[in-house]
Amino acid sequence: MNGRRTRPTNGPDRARLSPCVCSTLRMVSRAVTQLYDDILRPSGLRVTQFSILGAIARLGAANLRQLEYMLAIDQTTLTRSLNLLERDRVIERVPHPDGRIKAMTLTSKGRKALDAARPLWARAQDKVLRELGTTAWADAQRRLAHLHRVAVKKRRRTRGQSRVRPRRARRGGL
Repeated sequence: MNGRRTRPTNGPDRARLSPCVCSTLRMVSRAVTQLYDDILRPSGLRVTQFSILGAIARLGAANLRQLEYMLAIDQTTLTRSLNLLERDRVIERVPHPDGRIKAMTLTSKGRKALDAARPLWARAQDKVLRELGTTAWADAQRRLAHLHRVAVKKRRRTRGQSRVRPRRARRGGL
């Protein structure tokens, strides 16, 4: 073999982790998302909504491409989330010099929701960092940033390649 085989090491939680990088990252992401969502619940926002509103607040007015890049969210998921936020009147579309671009800003309701959620988010963040430790989190951030770069680079390389399609069975026999 190539020496890259991964096997969970000691510890009760390690037995639940998959050797598959993607499965493990998704499982951890869901668990952390649920923790933040639980703590943010009194604000009426979920952590995904909080992140979108925070990005729009930082940019002042944000378009779809800026948010896709900043949050690493695919266009379909982002559009669905933005439509719900617009329906709830926490964001609104604003004119943009290029009429084809969809720009969004926070409404006063959106700013209030974000302001109400910030201390709750800080509480969730503190809870996680207390358990994990700031040094371990800094190390994890470096490793995750590297993994992100590798994944994006590999995805760009394979995007142009055609997908292999299964061959169709011939008519009238094997």
